Amino acid sequence: MSTNAERLWSRLTTLATKTEPDRPWTRRSFTPTFLDGRQWLAEQFEQAGLTVSIDTGGNLIGRLAGRNPSLPPILLGSHSDSVPSGGRFDGILGVIAALEVAQSLQECGEQLEHNLEVIDFLAEEPSEFGLSCIGSRALAGKLDDTMLAATRADGTTLGEALRGVGGDPDQLDAARRGPNSIAGFLELHIEQGKTLETRQLDIGVVTGIAAIRRTRVAVTGRADHAGQTPMRDRADALVGAARLIDGAYRAALAASTPDMPLVATIGRVERIRPNAANAVPAYVELLLECRSADEAAVATFCDDLVTRLAPEFEQLGLTIDTEVVSHVPATPCANTVQQVIAETAQALGKSFCSLPSGAGHDGMFVSHLGPFGMIFVPCLDGRSHTPEEWLEPEQAAIGVEVMYETVKRLDRVL
Repeated sequence: MSTNAERLWSRLTTLATKTEPDRPWTRRSFTPTFLDGRQWLAEQFEQAGLTVSIDTGGNLIGRLAGRNPSLPPILLGSHSDSVPSGGRFDGILGVIAALEVAQSLQECGEQLEHNLEVIDFLAEEPSEFGLSCIGSRALAGKLDDTMLAATRADGTTLGEALRGVGGDPDQLDAARRGPNSIAGFLELHIEQGKTLETRQLDIGVVTGIAAIRRTRVAVTGRADHAGQTPMRDRADALVGAARLIDGAYRAALAASTPDMPLVATIGRVERIRPNAANAVPAYVELLLECRSADEAAVATFCDDLVTRLAPEFEQLGLTIDTEVVSHVPATPCANTVQQVIAETAQALGKSFCSLPSGAGHDGMFVSHLGPFGMIFVPCLDGRSHTPEEWLEPEQAAIGVEVMYETVKRLDRVL
């Protein structure tokens, strides 16, 4: 192998230890723990011979010069922050793998035509400011003043926190890159699902990132005494919420296919009023999230569900109101990048399949700058965003070897 599997694994395990000691594996963006990990990463970038900087969007960047600096750069990377009590590999695998590719190129005497940039994007995971993909948004010019004014619990604004990690909210134009400003972007990531493990495949060639639509659903009924109101006379908003939850599950199950998965989740239920043991609930809010690469199916899922359940809600004496909170369109991976990954895997004798990503990634925003692709490697039982998240050293090594050879091929075709 051209890459150093032992060094790759050592760096992965070392960065994972940069965690809150009482809550592994937790490295939340904008925290001292995150900054400790960032400092260690910057030192590793420097030791690998990269030129290191932090752009005004708070992204840590290591640059390796190519033979033709007039060409747009090839970007590699991911993120080093985590969800609370998350895993050891989500995000950091992509950063450490990118670093390994850059260092191995130098050690093997390979110089690309394009400049190569290894990036640790700031705050890919949802932050305490209610925003995710902060660094990649900045790169794509999608981080606006309203977002910068968002506050966390202690009153700090995102703009102020950005300064604390080396960024500059007043100079974001310096971080922004326009369309066609990069030759391509490639990310290595654990699958966060069971397809590769179940089929005993080495890698996945990602076809694209699913559309994500979140809709706030309000169910309104009538508050009444829990002891004196007969069951048939009630307009119980929580019963309506239960019908929605069950209906969303059944509808997503029926709509999903192996070739086009669709998932729906109501993971947040709040504002139950009056929220008393002896009162019939009069009001409930839920947050319904739907994801699929099928943009049209995602866009209509909630409305179709509410329409289908309307007769039941009328019978229960309930009204339903919906409001779209956010919609991120589906992000297809570039056909050229998919083809090169597949050809590389085949040349190396690695087994693979094509599959979509149901999880969001920085590529949703970096794709605005140029061709984008992802390589998945298996993870144990498909678990992610949990302390049990795991992949074997050999699986990580195969992923980075495919990435290394893919980058060399992309350098010739992009």
